Amino acid sequence: MDFPIQILIVSFVILLVLGVPVAFSMGIASLLGILAMGDLPAFAAVAHKMATGIDEFSLLAIPFFILSGLFMGHGGIARRLIDFANVLVGRFRGGLALVNILTCMLFGAISGSATAAVSSIGGFMVPLMNKRGYDRDFNASVTITAATTGLLIPPSNVMIVYSLATGGAVSIAAIFMAGVIPGILVGLGLMVVSSLISWKRNYGKGETLEAGESVKRFIQAIPALLLIVIVMGGILKGIFTATEASAVAVLYSFLLAVVFYKEVKWSEIPGILLQTGVMTSVVFLLIATSMAMSWVLAAERIPQDISAFLLGLTHNRIVVLLMINLILLAVGTFMDMTPAVLIFTPIFLPVVATYGVHPLHFGIIMITNLCIGLCTPPVGTCLFLGCGIAETTVTRVMRQIGYFYAAMIVVLFICSYVPALSLWLPQQLGLLR
Repeated sequence: MDFPIQILIVSFVILLVLGVPVAFSMGIASLLGILAMGDLPAFAAVAHKMATGIDEFSLLAIPFFILSGLFMGHGGIARRLIDFANVLVGRFRGGLALVNILTCMLFGAISGSATAAVSSIGGFMVPLMNKRGYDRDFNASVTITAATTGLLIPPSNVMIVYSLATGGAVSIAAIFMAGVIPGILVGLGLMVVSSLISWKRNYGKGETLEAGESVKRFIQAIPALLLIVIVMGGILKGIFTATEASAVAVLYSFLLAVVFYKEVKWSEIPGILLQTGVMTSVVFLLIATSMAMSWVLAAERIPQDISAFLLGLTHNRIVVLLMINLILLAVGTFMDMTPAVLIFTPIFLPVVATYGVHPLHFGIIMITNLCIGLCTPPVGTCLFLGCGIAETTVTRVMRQIGYFYAAMIVVLFICSYVPALSLWLPQQLGLLR
């Protein structure tokens, strides 16, 4: 390993251990790495790579989807989706756990944010489940893991970032569609685990609704569900691009939250816009510094060295995918999704391409791995947020959440070795390159 890379890795790890935010750790480590290279004006090089890294039209979709998700979160959408999910699965054993998971899938498909799903769905469902006799730590585990399904079921900000990281080799529409089946499989896997635990512990006897009440709840949820149809239908029909679709989503969610449901007051809109700006700045800073670090790694030929190393170890595609999955699972435990995608996509994509793995397939593998990382210590965002909402501790939740980890990992390996699960839908829609 060359000296600049040694400097970059060591400084990055030390900064993380010292508690420096990830974005600043990457930026400082990249600066030190370029200084060690010695042939470039380091400060100018880092600034240039950060500026050009976020100079992408497609990235405009991220603040728009964030704003749309916030309007949805504040606009009473979660409660209506919960009522709708209750119509579908609430009558079964452990019905509230199943409602929690299904609602997270639906809400994630609307907001594209795992943390928004934990806050909006968990804030309502966890206290309700506590009241109905479900174990508090079980409730937190269900919410934490189910919230990540929204990152696989489109629209998803991290999928936009992956499209950027591939250099345009993967279109946003294609990666959106590739995540649908794997995202549903993760949700179904979590439902199976929840049902088994509920039967064993005799949780919840379910709720049977009258036909009239069921129809009423379904009708109330239709406007929210239509957002998925409008956004994805518009993209697939070629009516607008993914970036334009995000702006349409903002307009629709604004009308829904402010005009139709009237849950968001005009006086609350400046606060929502401010929150959008803060969240966007965090994401874009992560993207900018990640791009700088990725450039240093590419300049030192790290992707080629790793590819040669793995090829020297084995020519077995199954073994290589297993090794990459294990690495990404480890990465997800200490790194946020956005920088992980931007740093490791250029490293591993050439490797898997050597073994005939399609970039779309690999994108789903990577995102599924990193979704698991959101639920694991020491820096799992969903884990800590879910524990806070459930008013419990990470230690207590870790005793329950292992069953859900197992379900997610099983689905991960199924998707890793059955590429048709990721590629079939994009192929049917003519999006496969």
